[in-house]
Amino acid sequence: MTAAGRDPLERLARLLARLPGIGEKSSLRLALAIARDDDDYAVALAEALTDVHANLRTCVSCGDWSVSERCAICSDPRRDAALICVVAHPQDRIAIERSGTFRGRYHILHGVLDPLAGVGPAQLGIDGLLSRLRDDSVKEVIVATSPNVEGDATALYLAKLMTPLGVRVTRIASGIAVGGELEYADLTTLSRAFEDRRALV
Repeated sequence: MTAAGRDPLERLARLLARLPGIGEKSSLRLALAIARDDDDYAVALAEALTDVHANLRTCVSCGDWSVSERCAICSDPRRDAALICVVAHPQDRIAIERSGTFRGRYHILHGVLDPLAGVGPAQLGIDGLLSRLRDDSVKEVIVATSPNVEGDATALYLAKLMTPLGVRVTRIASGIAVGGELEYADLTTLSRAFEDRRALV
């Protein structure tokens, strides 16, 4: 038992269970796997967790996680600055990058509109997105939120804000299953969704 009178395995399992998609049984399996592994792995894991909180910040331009003020994509002069893809979460950006289809830049909202969960426009990175459109260098914004109720509502809300600014606003095609999550789509489906994107308004 620890000084606090708690089983360290139980404590680790409880903390792991707070991660998305990890239930009680999975968290216990993970905790046991960590306990069985060698000391070097446990130390490296602890250091990696500390490092994430100590050194990760949000990119001042797109809002993605980064170790520097501007992320690697925003800093890359080979990326098309006239084309921005708006996604809900960093994992959606990762999925799109894996497809190799998109060569523009991104904007991460860190969520979608969900009034029942208390998520409104103020909780998303919308102001940062609008400020990126004010210098007239952006010609098209592709809204790539998941094709579900919240994703569609977010896409329509963004289109109403951005269209008066003179930028072309498109939405990825519905090759992604309706109600599905973008991060789980296969690479071919993502590629076709980008190729067949349509105007939102």
